[in-house]
Amino acid sequence: MSRLKRVVIWLLVAFFVYAVFRSPDQAASIVRAAWDGIVSGLGAVAAFFDALLKG
Repeated sequence: MSRLKRVVIWLLVAFFVYAVFRSPDQAASIVRAAWDGIVSGLGAVAAFFDALLKG
């Protein structure tokens, strides 16, 4: 299973590099959207715990 995991990771890295070189603007847009989603999710978790602790 470890060998399969290693192959899949290398394929994903190769695809990522290909996508960045093929269309850097679109790749940047995808990364920006993913980052915005992560920040939004962390903000929601922080708001949840803030409300939980305030009672």
